[in-house]
Amino acid sequence: MNRMFDQRFDRFLLAAPVLIFLIGIFTLYSASFKSGESEMALVMKQVLWMGVGVLLVFLVIRVPYLRFRDMVWPFYGLSLLLLVLVLFAPARMGAHRWIQAGGFNFQPSEIAKLSVIFALAHFFAQNRYERTSTVKKLVPFILAGAPFLLILKEPDLGTALLLAPVLFSMLYLWGFKARRILVMLGMVLAVSPFLFAFLKDYQKARLLVFVNPNLDPAGAGYTVIQSKIAIGSGGWWGKGFMGGTQNQLQFLPERHTDFIFAVIAEEGGFLAASALLFLFGVIVKKGGALCGRTSDAFGSQIACGITVMIGTQVLVNMAMTMGLLPVVGIPLPLVSYGGSSVVMTMLSVAFLLNIKIHKPLF
Repeated sequence: MNRMFDQRFDRFLLAAPVLIFLIGIFTLYSASFKSGESEMALVMKQVLWMGVGVLLVFLVIRVPYLRFRDMVWPFYGLSLLLLVLVLFAPARMGAHRWIQAGGFNFQPSEIAKLSVIFALAHFFAQNRYERTSTVKKLVPFILAGAPFLLILKEPDLGTALLLAPVLFSMLYLWGFKARRILVMLGMVLAVSPFLFAFLKDYQKARLLVFVNPNLDPAGAGYTVIQSKIAIGSGGWWGKGFMGGTQNQLQFLPERHTDFIFAVIAEEGGFLAASALLFLFGVIVKKGGALCGRTSDAFGSQIACGITVMIGTQVLVNMAMTMGLLPVVGIPLPLVSYGGSSVVMTMLSVAFLLNIKIHKPLF
């Protein structure tokens, strides 16, 4: 058993997120230098959360993933409860996204993302597409829709929208025709102009400056403009560790969280940015391979959902910092500062490793 465990343990799948984290921790030190809070305090907190994440990896991979099926619905129910409770927590920066417990803050929305994947995977594994009634085919939309609405209420539009590609990719794997998915996406795009009126003022401003950042260069468009300057000035090789002017002179806001990729590109250049993208590509490639090669539907769906979730977060965050997408507040996994994101990303990687080790041979 131990020999098979060692043979099927994917060291590259574990090494990739660890290397990503190391890039992130040096960047976090640079990005938080001269900030209001000690740079070492932020770094040590991030290292602590990564330690928790790595511990979870080695605990989770020892238990075959099929044994977690009985925990799916309690896990999903707990995540919904936390999403409700966070709405009554004190607001921070105008949003109810964090719950404080024992001196630490955590985001229930990070837990909800993984719980939705497990709930959908369980449903799809228990119900063959061609034998499922039309009414019952609405269940996946309800499973994803409930946390979507609660997260939207916080408000956290970026995380809420992240559930959409996860849902549609898992629906496609289940048997949903691509044409139907495209029709649904088309319907959403068709009504999106009417939804603009329901957005909060800062969300409207983000969309407007996405079209033209110079509409408000000192306000809503400021962060994106500074981010693009930082990325462009990095060139091929970068300005060196702690040598980025936009970063060190504190022109770039949110440089230790959502816009940390701009710091990497400024100080490490195209080379560091490409290396980071390559490491994320390793995770996505291996997760995608698991999705296609796992005969068990439950494991295949989990691998699909986790891979799409991580891949979408990376692409949206990087595109956001380059001005290719509106600012939606999605962190860069394992790089942006934030304990909830680090722990849940490592837990997600743990389940990919688990599926690789314990998936059926046939």
